[in-house]
Amino acid sequence: MSPERLRIVLLGYLVRGPLGGLAWHHLQYLIGLSDLGHDAYFLEDSEDFASCYLPDSNEMSSDPTFGLGWTGRIMDRLDLGARWAYFDAHSSSWHGPCAQSALEVCRSADIVLDLSAVTPIRPWLLDAPVRALVDTDPAITQVANLTDEWARDRAATHTHFFTFGSSVGTEGYSVPGDGFPWQPTRQPVTLEKWPVHPGPVDGRLTTIMQWEAHDPVEHDGRRFGPKRDSFMSGYLDLPRRVGRLLELAVGSRSAPRDLLRDNGWVVVDPRGPSRDPLAYQDYIRSSAGEWSVASEAYVATRSGWFSERSTAFLASARPVVVQDTGFSSWLPTGLGIIPFSSPDEAAAGILDLYGRYREHSCAARRIVEEHFDAGTVLTDLVTRMARTP
Repeated sequence: MSPERLRIVLLGYLVRGPLGGLAWHHLQYLIGLSDLGHDAYFLEDSEDFASCYLPDSNEMSSDPTFGLGWTGRIMDRLDLGARWAYFDAHSSSWHGPCAQSALEVCRSADIVLDLSAVTPIRPWLLDAPVRALVDTDPAITQVANLTDEWARDRAATHTHFFTFGSSVGTEGYSVPGDGFPWQPTRQPVTLEKWPVHPGPVDGRLTTIMQWEAHDPVEHDGRRFGPKRDSFMSGYLDLPRRVGRLLELAVGSRSAPRDLLRDNGWVVVDPRGPSRDPLAYQDYIRSSAGEWSVASEAYVATRSGWFSERSTAFLASARPVVVQDTGFSSWLPTGLGIIPFSSPDEAAAGILDLYGRYREHSCAARRIVEEHFDAGTVLTDLVTRMARTP
């Protein structure tokens, strides 16, 4: 298979997950592949259960009406209006501008690229010679494949396996082996969609997070908790330690918002900055940078995972102070990216960021250009997908 111009079907979660950051995660693949000259489409599937998130009510539904309208507006804004379709399994019907041609697109695809295994590989996708899975949750994905037959069967419908666990195969990497041949990859960033604006030198460090994005995961005597557990392991009093306003746009009904405020955190509703991709960008630009912990699974296994949200901060020339998952083995750190492994290191990193803000800001954008540029990341990914597994 020649990687020069391919028909690529990207599977993901937009209609069902109408949130700004999640949208950018998917759209940068679609935009980047199109910019490389590939015939790229975004296709989504309802699953066979109520999988549509409704931001206003914070509930799940089988009705895709809200997400279809939201996705249509976003695709039009980014000049991708004719490149997507949605299959509603509940009514056995296709929606979107490619509804009439979706089956033909699928059956003639050279590559099906499945982000996060959130879409079933239906019969009309099985003719693609390459069906590649991108694991965005290292350790959590592998434990699921080891303990859940449904998850393993879904993974097994793929031919190629890539992971954001970018330290795979290196010393210290302890993500459980599930029998699939995982290769490292990383989030692509379409740089032209992230223009640089000077950051507010005395602005807040912010992040957008789910307090409990997943239940604790246990395997072989090891327990991996969500971000909540990482956060509560010594970081609750961080704003007081550094004498700075730190902001959390935090989701989950269980988040202890009053406790966080009592300890100096500014707490905001994440549905504001997440209401669409442009609002998400505006929120990041209003920040001086990011401070964030990571899920225990990423940290404890030294997976090398690096957040797609953090790449958005970096692309906007906003430095990040983030919990080290092992990414310091493959990314430059110290300027632009300040890793920490303890509360003391986190506090020191925040003070250093403000003390050398302009240096950190310039380095942040440079790191994205060198390590996350969509042209480079996706050219490498397509080349590897085009090879026989």
